[in-house]
Amino acid sequence: MFRHIAFLKAVFLYSISAFGGPQGHLSMMMKTFVHRRRDVTEEELMEYSAFCQLLPGASSTQTITLIGYKRGGILLAMLTLIIWTLPACLLMGLFSFFPMMNTALFKFIGPMTIGFLAFAAQQALKLSIHNTITRVILVLSTVATFLLFRDPWITPLLLVLGGFATSISNRRIPQVEVLPKKIKWGNIWLFAIIFLLAGTASELARKNDWPSRRPINLFENTYRFGSLVFGGGNVLMPMMYEQYVARPQSQSLIHRNPNIIRINKGDFYSGWGMARAIPGPVFSVASYMGGIAMKDRGTGQQILGCFIATTGIFLPSALLVLFFFPIWHNLKKYAIVYRALEGINAVVVGIIIAAALYMMKDFYTASWGAIGINVGVIAVTWALLTFSKLPSPVIVLIWLVMGWASIYI
Repeated sequence: MFRHIAFLKAVFLYSISAFGGPQGHLSMMMKTFVHRRRDVTEEELMEYSAFCQLLPGASSTQTITLIGYKRGGILLAMLTLIIWTLPACLLMGLFSFFPMMNTALFKFIGPMTIGFLAFAAQQALKLSIHNTITRVILVLSTVATFLLFRDPWITPLLLVLGGFATSISNRRIPQVEVLPKKIKWGNIWLFAIIFLLAGTASELARKNDWPSRRPINLFENTYRFGSLVFGGGNVLMPMMYEQYVARPQSQSLIHRNPNIIRINKGDFYSGWGMARAIPGPVFSVASYMGGIAMKDRGTGQQILGCFIATTGIFLPSALLVLFFFPIWHNLKKYAIVYRALEGINAVVVGIIIAAALYMMKDFYTASWGAIGINVGVIAVTWALLTFSKLPSPVIVLIWLVMGWASIYI
């Protein structure tokens, strides 16, 4: 592990400076782990990102886990996962104790994230868009993603269609095909067993009103979210809202289940606002929700709630990606999958561009002066990434300092 200390240090610095959700995270990964450290190539990073978006769970978490897996196997992948998720989860867990924090510090983080997306799109265009079919896929996936950004099915559907569109061509065939390797089923069996046991225990705890039922219910809820959510935070938010805010308002449900986990609407939105403002995975919001869910039971139980929810939300992502990736890595050596990667990568570029355009919608209602400032932040961020050698964390720090300074101007 000693030879990986520099890599783990880079993961930590990345974890405290990665804003903007999966698409924004991808651009910072490209800057840090491709251009600066060369842990993976551009082609590998794009492949990892495309593959992870086909799976449920936290896609940026799965992508950084795969980078660790590529460098040092299962152990380094697990250490990478922990170091990546820990800072954001600690912050969100702490925020559950103090839910009314001033977020003016993050004033310029939104447009800065778009600048990172613009940089990522520029790099990915050079790598993935080089013929007519990929240009068509790029345009269609950008438009479709922009129009249907909040629909969870749009990303996996576009990835499948994009891969199919280029797989039917027989012009690009790899020179060597290999025999299938033996599949190790351990992770998927563990994933399924935990899913079934958590569901069964949660239902028994509810029916029999066990004293420990709330932590059990909390683990089942978050493990289910991590197992079924496609589309990242945009899909996780309404699922959590339905589970913790909307459902507990039903009088018939309360009559049948008086100890149901419930979260105040104001606390819910406060948590989601902070999750968007801090660096790291958006799924870290589960740490906050777990703390709020157990807040009335004292400090010890609240900390336990943060831990349970964090484990529940990220465990499925790790089990799924480390099971399916070896299978994918083997299958991609075959001609049809190899050709499909071309279309899948083109869709990923379209998703990045659409994410940037979608985020810019928030600027339209601002004053002309505010729009000008936001565009300036985007342009400066892109220029720093393109023409300077400043590490990504330094660029983030610059805008945090600028946001802090603006409070007093």
